[in-house]
Amino acid sequence: MSVDQATVRRIAHLARVAVTEEEVPHLQGELNAILAFVEQLDEVDVSGVEPMTSVTPMVMKKRQDAVTDGGIADIIVGNAPMTEDHYFMVPKVVE
Repeated sequence: MSVDQATVRRIAHLARVAVTEEEVPHLQGELNAILAFVEQLDEVDVSGVEPMTSVTPMVMKKRQDAVTDGGIADIIVGNAPMTEDHYFMVPKVVE
């Protein structure tokens, strides 16, 4: 796959990137090099390779799914000007 100068301008427009006419040929070469590398990766045989989320084996840390109040309600509302029963009090703004 190859990118022409019109496509470079269109990509720049869609990305909202200001590109001068002098920069277009350089960017065209860069994009074509990236696409050539991706085509090389497409040639690699990955049959039999399991999908991975990380290069190192990891086990997700799990915790019990329990609802709590956090145990720090007094600290959370401690700096509020007005509170009532661990809730923030705000002045009424809508009648």
